[in-house]
Amino acid sequence: MLRKVGRLFVIKTHWEAYMIIYALALGAVERGSVYLGRFPGFGGKLLFLACTGAVFMAGGKILDCIKYEKAERLARSHAAAAVVSAHPDREAA
Repeated sequence: MLRKVGRLFVIKTHWEAYMIIYALALGAVERGSVYLGRFPGFGGKLLFLACTGAVFMAGGKILDCIKYEKAERLARSHAAAAVVSAHPDREAA
């Protein structure tokens, strides 16, 4: 049961990643606008830029991780297929 609930918190597709990145961006812009109101001038603009820049870095990392995990799953499936073809009497695990 806990495994099924845990799968809800795993980003598996690019579509899910884009939705997460969009939510992060909304929160960052909201926080940045608070900084602009609280710290007028260059300091507020710098903090706003830091908030939005963090989303760019996190979004890039999320998309890279999805790409690497997909390549790893593909490599594992090819390795399993090679084991099955090498030993026809064995089934894939």
